[in-house]
This record gives sequence, C-alpha cells and structure tokens, in this order.
Amino acid sequence: MTQANAIDAVRAARVLVVGDVMLDRYWFGDVERISPEAPVPVVKVARTEERLGGAANVAWNMAAVGAKPVLLSVVGDDAAAGSLQKHLDVHGIQAQLYRDPDLSTTIKMRVIGRQQQLIRIDFESEPGHEALAAKLAGYESMLPECDAVVMSDYGKGGLKHIERMIDLAKAQGKTILVDPKGDDYARYAGVSLITPNRSELREVVGRWKDEDDLTRRAQQLCKSLQLGGLLVTRSEEGMTLYREAERQHVATVAREVYDVSGAGDTVIAILAVMLAGGQTMTQAVEWANKAAGIVVGKLGTAAVLPEELFGPA
Repeated sequence: MTQANAIDAVRAARVLVVGDVMLDRYWFGDVERISPEAPVPVVKVARTEERLGGAANVAWNMAAVGAKPVLLSVVGDDAAAGSLQKHLDVHGIQAQLYRDPDLSTTIKMRVIGRQQQLIRIDFESEPGHEALAAKLAGYESMLPECDAVVMSDYGKGGLKHIERMIDLAKAQGKTILVDPKGDDYARYAGVSLITPNRSELREVVGRWKDEDDLTRRAQQLCKSLQLGGLLVTRSEEGMTLYREAERQHVATVAREVYDVSGAGDTVIAILAVMLAGGQTMTQAVEWANKAAGIVVGKLGTAAVLPEELFGPA
C-alpha cells in the first residue's frame, strides 16, 4: 500500500470509539536518596503532566494520524472529567461524555524517577445504571454514521452492555474491533477482531507448548466464538494474526522498547482507521505493527504522528 493510499484511508475513516476512558497523570522528578521512613526512593517532583488514557487514548491515536473519531463514554461529574474534556478539545476529538455524579472518573497516576516508573496509583469506581442506559441510547443513535466501532474494555464497568452493542453493530454491518479484558471472551462473540496481548490470551486459552500449539488454540477460539480474527500483540516478538484457517506473523519494527504503556491502544486505533478506510486486514496489521514499534519508544501513553508512520509528506 502506498503512502498516499494509506493517508487517504485514514482521512476517510469514520470510527466510533466506546469504552472506559481515564485520565493519565504523570509526576516526573529526580531520585537522590532513600526515605528514612521506609526502604523506598524519595522522588523530588519537578513537573507534572496529564494525558488521555484508555478509550480516550485510542481516539487520540486516531486523531493524531488524521482520522476523525467520535468518542463515547461515561465519566464522573468532577475535575478529572473536566480535564479529560479539555484535552479532547485540544486534540480536536469529538466526544459525548455522559456525566455520572456518583462516579469518580478513573485516574491512573504514575510517579516517574530517572525516567523509570516507580509506582502507579489508581482511582476508580463503576458507573451507575442510568448513565450506562443513556450511553447505550447515544451509541445506538451514533452507530449509523460510522464505518467501524472500537470497544476499549478496561474492566471499569463502562461496557456492561457490550453484547447489546455488538448485536446492534453487527445488524448494521459494521466492522467491530475489541480490546478485551478478563477471561470471558464469550461476550465478544461474533466481532471482526479482538486484540489481546500474550498474557491476556493465556488467561483464556491456557499455556501453550510451542507455536503450533498456540496456533491451534487461537484458531479454535476464532472458530468457537465466530471471530473474524484474533490479533495477538507479542511485545518484542511483534504480532500474529490468527483466523480460522490462517496465520500471519509480523516481526516487530521497534528500534528500542522504552515503555509499552498504551501500545495496545495504538495498535487497535491504527487497525480501526485502516479497516474503516477500506484497507485489507493484512495491510491494517502491517501499519498497526509499524505504529506499535514507534510508540513503545516513547514514555507513557503517547500517539504516533503522521510523519512518523507514513514518512515525509
């Protein structure tokens, strides 16, 4: 696929992103001593930063390469939700965020010392029935305007109606991609593609002895759940696409693995915009692999820029 074709595919993509959003906070500082209170490093914080996380990071990765995603999620009625909206506005991302006054917007706070993550602190709770019902109604109204749907499942409760969402999307012939969570993949039955990493897949199919055993297990999962495909992200080994009677492996193109935070978001984002733009699954996997190789060279959740992915205009 040529550079021009890829760029045209991205610009034509209409993708609805639905799932768990979060605000990623980073505290950066220097570590020069150990605490006298406990054997832990003392971080003298020099600067702080906020970034889009979860499904919002997926949408950011789409927007960063020129696509126009629409984000749908539930957040709290709090300062963190306001920060999320501000960052979405800065990146030009259209979003429908349903406010739940009883919900605390998910925050992941990471403390970084000497360019290494020392600790992550999570703040989270699950949305209530009314907010989820409103979100489902919004999803149904937005669905006709998109070519593909990404369901970003972080296990925070925002996708409790996922089976209904999948049925609605399938009825309209949409391409459906899921970033899965947990060990119950039956709730994702019938989707176009799911994108677990190695450890996530192991929770579902068990430990494999070798590549042949992995292929057999993955293809059996595709068959039993009637999946269009199963893309396993494998860190330094690249990624492998399994379909019921097919296997396609793409070796990693990462020059240096600095931080894998959010890499799965980048992968599913690029897959979705390429598929929504009319590219084949094989082409989409190749572009997603290239994007993953770029983003793991960055610290924290990050997005790939068009010049990095496609080269100079």
